[in-house]
Amino acid sequence: MSDTSPRPAADAEAWRRQRTEAAEHQQRELDRRRAAESTAARALVADFVAAARERGVAPEPLRARAFTGGATYRTDVEGWYLRRNRSVAVGTDGEFYVLGVPASLVARLRGARLTPSDPPLVLGKGGRDGESVDLADALAGVLDRP
Repeated sequence: MSDTSPRPAADAEAWRRQRTEAAEHQQRELDRRRAAESTAARALVADFVAAARERGVAPEPLRARAFTGGATYRTDVEGWYLRRNRSVAVGTDGEFYVLGVPASLVARLRGARLTPSDPPLVLGKGGRDGESVDLADALAGVLDRP
């Protein structure tokens, strides 16, 4: 008598369901950590904007750089650059901006439109050694500039 039960197919389906649930759980945890990090970073940014105004640290018009390099575009946002390479900034509106934009003739003529991003607690996280810096340290560095 042969065993013709659907056992292997059922095992495979159970395994797929288990892997899907594990992946969904992992994604929910990642989203939760990102949201918590963003909330903490937003508080740092809000405190920074208040301190910069209180200390009279003047904002400047922010410029965006094309992803391809070279070209820079004016924007309608004023704020403070957080890195020497001017790749990220905080606007006077209390938002965090990544200053990379697609190359565009329209942006060359009219200026680039910036979209706020969720701020990270570490700028350049995952980059090469020496390229990452804590957001708190970057903000403090702006306040300490002469």
